[in-house]
Amino acid sequence: MKPYLLLRADELAEERPTGQVDDVHFTEALAASVVSDASSAGDLVLDPFAGYGTTLAVATRLGRSAVGVELLAEHAALCRRRAPGATVVEGDARKLGDVLAGVVDRPVDLVLTSPPYMTGVGHRENALTGYATEDGHYPTYLREMSEVFAQVAGLLRPGGHAVLNVANLVSASGTGGRRTDVVTPLAWDVGRVVARHLTFRGETFLCWDRHPPGHAGDYLLWFTKP
Repeated sequence: MKPYLLLRADELAEERPTGQVDDVHFTEALAASVVSDASSAGDLVLDPFAGYGTTLAVATRLGRSAVGVELLAEHAALCRRRAPGATVVEGDARKLGDVLAGVVDRPVDLVLTSPPYMTGVGHRENALTGYATEDGHYPTYLREMSEVFAQVAGLLRPGGHAVLNVANLVSASGTGGRRTDVVTPLAWDVGRVVARHLTFRGETFLCWDRHPPGHAGDYLLWFTKP
């Protein structure tokens, strides 16, 4: 576990899949650092929020087996194109055990993921439905994140790692001249609920040459299964 990583913001844009408007949550350089440090050739790597497939593409390139779960059909198809050697399952991470039943037949060695982000104020869209519904509720989001990682803990081998890329977020609140910045300690809140199921080992601070907009601090949070 490194104390910090130096990252280039330009890599986010350079690695953005064609036709997509959002930047990937983390770069291939970040994924390569974690996969190399926390797993060995032939190990099984899981990303329960596969997104654009960065974890899957890097893991297979480095000789690992990789499985990803992705809610959105378009993104799942993109993952399959980007990481043809990986297994990609379209499904809801909140039902991870059911989604991966019959797919994962051995303990997972490493989980590397970036969960969908949500601010604590003014966020009507539900992060865990792909921002498709307007029933967003931060306490419910954290409860469901806890449930996801309870299932992750059941899939990990003893001594296996779970590494989460999560940022603290800055958003504006109020109206007119009374608007103020509000910080959501998302990294700490997610870390707290994950620590109910896995042992927290420390953090890696992500040092961007240009800090991503809306981030108050960007981290890798490291957990292990006892």
